[in-house]
Amino acid sequence: MANLDTLVNDISGLTLLETSELVKMLESKLGVSAAAPVAAAAAPAAGAGAAAPAAEAKTSFDLILKEIDPAKKIGVIKEVRAAVPGLGLAEAKALVEGAPKTVREGLTKEEADEIKKKIEAAGGKVEIK
Repeated sequence: MANLDTLVNDISGLTLLETSELVKMLESKLGVSAAAPVAAAAAPAAGAGAAAPAAEAKTSFDLILKEIDPAKKIGVIKEVRAAVPGLGLAEAKALVEGAPKTVREGLTKEEADEIKKKIEAAGGKVEIK
């Protein structure tokens, strides 16, 4: 143990340049590389970082009218017409009566949430996929 204590004291007294030379000498003498463990530890972190954006890739959402309260059908038809540009009264009525049906596709999360709140307030049940 005394030899190890002496060795630690000697190494801690070295300058940065001398420590760098010592590392190079030990690498060549032992046939190892001090940089290998650092690179191996960094590789999994990079792989985990690359997987995270793939999980967040969903940017397009579909709004599906699942069912309606029959007593509030007119309000739901009005909200569906407001949510779908260019949708006529007859088409909106057919969409609402034919639930479950897709109301809109390719929405952002914010748009889908906003439309969902309005249709649910009018008496419909909506799902975002």
